[in-house]
Amino acid sequence: MKRGLLGRCPNCGEGKLFRGFTKTVDACSVCGEEIHHHRADDLPAYLVIVIVGHIILGAFMGVEATSTLSTWQHIVIWVPLTILLSVALLQPVKGAVIGLQWAFYMHGFGGEKDAIEPHPGA
Repeated sequence: MKRGLLGRCPNCGEGKLFRGFTKTVDACSVCGEEIHHHRADDLPAYLVIVIVGHIILGAFMGVEATSTLSTWQHIVIWVPLTILLSVALLQPVKGAVIGLQWAFYMHGFGGEKDAIEPHPGA
């Protein structure tokens, strides 16, 4: 997970994991580990919402309890801070999720295709 968090290949820790902001490489340029089959999907965004929400809400409540800022001052402080934190955390969290999938051999990282169980009624 640490290698993914740092934006590196979860297998070797050397190659880049991303070719764009959140677009992953198809395979590691150093060790050849295939990355294209990861299934990070929406989990990184949900985790970022939870993390940023806890940070911003805690900070907001602390500032609100100790100062007398007006509504517009709160907006000027908290909206940009929320956006910046969300953007700053999205890529590392997505890398960590991909690293977790790699560590547990999930979604094709174990060398085998995902087994699809038949529907019980079929």
